[in-house]
Amino acid sequence: MTADRPRTLRDVAAELGISAKTVSNAFSRPDQLSPQLREQVLATARRLGYPGPNPLAAGLRRGRVGAIGVAYDNGLSYAFDDPVAVALLAGVSAVAEPAGAGLLLIPGSTDGRRRLAAVSGAVVDGLLVVSTGDDDPLLAAAVARGLPLAVVDQPRPDRLAALGAPGTPWVGVDDRAAAAAVAGHLLALGHRRLAVVSFGMHRDPIRPGLAGERVQAAATYAVTRDRLAGYRDAVERAGLDWASVPVWHGGDSTPAVGAAGAEAVLATDPAPTALLCLSDRLAEGALAAAAGRGLRVPADLSVAGFDDAGPAAGLRLTTVRQPTRDKGGAAARGLLDRIAGRPAPPPRVLPAELVVRATTGPAPVS
Repeated sequence: MTADRPRTLRDVAAELGISAKTVSNAFSRPDQLSPQLREQVLATARRLGYPGPNPLAAGLRRGRVGAIGVAYDNGLSYAFDDPVAVALLAGVSAVAEPAGAGLLLIPGSTDGRRRLAAVSGAVVDGLLVVSTGDDDPLLAAAVARGLPLAVVDQPRPDRLAALGAPGTPWVGVDDRAAAAAVAGHLLALGHRRLAVVSFGMHRDPIRPGLAGERVQAAATYAVTRDRLAGYRDAVERAGLDWASVPVWHGGDSTPAVGAAGAEAVLATDPAPTALLCLSDRLAEGALAAAAGRGLRVPADLSVAGFDDAGPAAGLRLTTVRQPTRDKGGAAARGLLDRIAGRPAPPPRVLPAELVVRATTGPAPVS
């Protein structure tokens, strides 16, 4: 044996004059050997520098690697910074871990080639897609590769069918109805000058700013489209013109983006008396912007969010509560069913509910 090449299972077998299968059993099936022989094999392996069978190669031989990919639209830090992402991953982990599956995070990337390469080359048994755009190429790559799939929130089942993945397990909420409920709450309080602070509408970055109806209708994120449609439903039921509602969109769901959006819509004339934010993180920034302007919440300005995750309760934020952790768990169960060859569950729409707290109140008297 040369001194510079990696040692193999066959080197250990040759050193001891036993079969390669016996050496393999010493690592993976110790009950097949006597304790004395197993210890002799392990000691020889340590002396020769053989670390044991490659678990990845063994997994591939079995047709499984014991990991599921989790693909989402944002950078890696988002998985740890955003309360919604943290809750969802906790739900996925709670199901995957007892099943013996680990998680491989596949974050978004501004470089499309890197993102496609990450999906095409990921060593996983299946892919859980979390809230990506209708036009995200990773879905086509996953379908072409034949990976078992499950989806949280978006794309919607009809879009998945169009991409060649009908029957993909899907879990979400009725975003349109939930958004209509929170907008209806503000309208019932007498607000007639509403404004919207939205996260991204399109996968390809476009300049943040006020978005007209054409831009809204062309949004490639189904969640954004549906929440805006729900707000619009409530506004038009109240006899108001949706075109008069300022809708600002940014590129992310962070307090900084929420503050920028709030500043923009509060500068419109006439100024809104209530802000509908598509996430709690955006609402958190909107509350900071209101405080910076000396506006009292809710006496001067009402603010509502969406998610009821993280700091929402501490901020006493009116919002929509959705079962984020349950969504992650249900999607993980659906994916594990697909990986095991069991029938896929039908799409699941989990309940969402309006939670009224202290950041919304009657419209100020003009």
